[in-house]
Parts: sequence; C-alpha cells; structure tokens
Amino acid sequence: MITRRHLFKLLVVVAVVVAAVIVYRSLGRYTWEEVRISVAAIPLSNLLSAFGFVIASYVCLSGFDWLAVRYAGKPLSFPRTLLASFTALSIGHNVGMAALSSGAVRYRFYSRWGLSPEQVAKVIVFCGFTVAIGLEMLAGIALLSSPNGRGDMLGLSGTASVVLALVILSLPGSYLIICWRVRRSLVIGRWSFDPPPLRLALGQVVVGTLNFACVAGAIHQLLLAVSEVRFLEVATAYVTSNIAALISHVPGGLGVLEATMLGLLPASGTIGALVAFRVLYFFVPLLIGVPTLIASEAYFRRRQTPLTEQTAA
Repeated sequence: MITRRHLFKLLVVVAVVVAAVIVYRSLGRYTWEEVRISVAAIPLSNLLSAFGFVIASYVCLSGFDWLAVRYAGKPLSFPRTLLASFTALSIGHNVGMAALSSGAVRYRFYSRWGLSPEQVAKVIVFCGFTVAIGLEMLAGIALLSSPNGRGDMLGLSGTASVVLALVILSLPGSYLIICWRVRRSLVIGRWSFDPPPLRLALGQVVVGTLNFACVAGAIHQLLLAVSEVRFLEVATAYVTSNIAALISHVPGGLGVLEATMLGLLPASGTIGALVAFRVLYFFVPLLIGVPTLIASEAYFRRRQTPLTEQTAA
C-alpha cells in the first residue's frame, strides 16, 4: 500500500531526476562556445553584482517561508527556513510546477521539524500568495513609474498604463484590507482560506516585492553590459515574461522567459545576458540544491537509524 510518506519520497526522487535532465537539455540548447562567449562579453563587475541580486532574491524567498511557518502556527528559526526554502526552490524553479515539486521537498524538511501535512499545505499556499502579491506590486509600481507615464513596454497609452497599474495594485490592497478586517475563514465553494494577521500580510507585500525587484535587478545588471536599458523597463518585461512562464508550466520557464524578454527588450547581445542570468539564477542554485537535498536525506536517515535500533532493543 502506497502511503502519503512514500508518495512524497517518490516525488522527491522524481524532482531530482527531472532537475538533472533539465540541466542537461537546457545547456544542450547552446554550445559551450556560445555560452562562453556570451558570458565573456559581460564584465566581471556586472556578473558579480547580478549574482549579488540573485543571492538577495533567495534570501527574500526564505523570508516567504519564515513568514509562512508562523502563519501555519509552527514558528521555526531563519536558518531552518533558509535551508528548506533554498533547497526546495532551487529544484522547483528548474523542474516547474513549483507548488508540487518544491512542495514535496518542503514536506521532507518541515515534516521532520514537527509540521503536520495540513501545516505544510498552509506554508505552500501562503508562499503562493506571496509570489502573486510580489508580482502584482512590482508590475503596478513599474507601470506607474514608467517614463512620461507611458506603458510603452506593453504598447499602452499613458492613461491605460496608469489605469492598469491601479487595477493591479488594488489586488494586494484588497488583500491587506481583508487581512486587517476579516477574522474568519473565507469559503468559496469547496475552497477555504484563513486570512493571516495584518503584520504577516504586510511582510508578504515587502518581501514579495523585494524578491522580484532583486530578480529584475540581476537581469538589469547583465543587460547593462549590452544596452542602456532602464531598470523599470526590465522590471516590466520580467513581470510579463514571468507570468507567461507560470501560465505555460514549462520547467524553469525555459524558452518562454527568453522569448518574452527578447520580444520586449530587443537588443543585440540580449540573449547572452539572458543565458548568463539563467546560469546564475537557475543552474548555480540547482547545482547546490540537489547535493544539499541528498546530504540532508542522508543526515536525517542516520539520525533516525539509532532511534529505530534503540526502540527495537
């Protein structure tokens, strides 16, 4: 009989295998010479600053989990949420279907630290809301702050850009109002949601926005090596391409992210910057996350073995 525990173990194994295949197939789209030339064309200072933004993004992502475990009623230390979040998302970002792939990895960590399956589910839902809030906030801010009030990146007039920005920003605004005023579960059909306390909701707005701003910052630093593109243009293009990647469910948004960014930011050498970004944001964390997951599995297994032997004795 296949139990829930066995199912999650199987999902973890599948996630690791798929991640390895993704790395092989993704790099196979480019020759090593193309990758080398693309990266070599970017100054070391830009690469280092971009990687700094990548690190900052993953720190923000661990903030998602730090807030989420408090929402679930099982606070954990930041080092623990950092370990679980980074390992889960370094794999989930590449495998795709992040709620399932990274959720399986999160379950492996959090269940060992005392969270029930229901609490882990709350963590996953909370983090999903934070992703949506962050995208909405950055999109709204970018549209409102576009030069001369024009949403020219999306082919919008000044008025349409402002109206769209206000509509987008009204979503996280409404969410904050609900978290402030509503003290009961919201039920829509068979789906229910317990609004978090306002302080946690405000934390979602802050870390969610900072995370996507850091990702856009990383891309911006790499693109500056080949063009004079503005940060707000990159932010608007990134939000658009990220939404397209999420809708497509393609692992890691592979191809979708690049195609959308290239369509919105046409410039000679842009593909080189995007290849470098994919290496820094997706592949480097994956090459750290997979061994970390394997090592943690071995560590927890060794810890459980003496306890099992002691119980048997």
